[in-house]
Amino acid sequence: MNDLLATAVAAHGGLDRWNRIRAIRVAATITGAFWQVKGKSDAMKDVRFEVDTTRERLTMDFAGQNRRSIFEPGRVVLQQPDGTIADARDDPERSFDGHGFQTPWDDLHLAYFTGEALWTYLTTPFLFTWPGFVCDEIAPIEGDGETWRRLKVTFPGHIKSHSREQVFCFGPDGLLRRHDFTIDIVDPDTEAQLHAGGYRDIDGIIIPATRRAYTTTGEDRTVLVAIDMADIGFR
Repeated sequence: MNDLLATAVAAHGGLDRWNRIRAIRVAATITGAFWQVKGKSDAMKDVRFEVDTTRERLTMDFAGQNRRSIFEPGRVVLQQPDGTIADARDDPERSFDGHGFQTPWDDLHLAYFTGEALWTYLTTPFLFTWPGFVCDEIAPIEGDGETWRRLKVTFPGHIKSHSREQVFCFGPDGLLRRHDFTIDIVDPDTEAQLHAGGYRDIDGIIIPATRRAYTTTGEDRTVLVAIDMADIGFR
């Protein structure tokens, strides 16, 4: 690990503690203008999801909708409460070919995007210690009255995430402040910035319980994505 990654891993709880965790369970509200554009404005107002910390897999239960989604890089599945498969899609990334920002999504699109996104968010920065990740510290920036050190991370091809190259900004305490990326399946030419905050100590692992992405038009600031985690636990 380079110095910045080592600092970030230690600040978020350390690898020894992290490696004793097999899954993260979260109850959350996920809202924002982005989901309205995709025709899914209320789909995730009350969800519970589980992040597998040993492989790229995420399951999500949608309150009041009698369904569960299962995300893995090569396949997404929608299940009924009894486990019956209601729908599935192999090689789901290809289903976004030809999409633009305004293109509406079906439930399998939503399952794929939220799976790769939330899995990345909840495993940062520990994920970057896995084989195949390339991490380089780049020039710092000023943000919110602080100097933020920045880690450019190149993801290996077998890990599905927003884009191959992403930048993570860490404050003087080593905690994540902002996550910068493009979303290749949405609009690879537009950079997004996801702010992290509301940190909690969950059994020795430090996790940001809130995240916000904004867009600014004139003097108006719109929340594109809002993630609020009410309950977080491990197994």
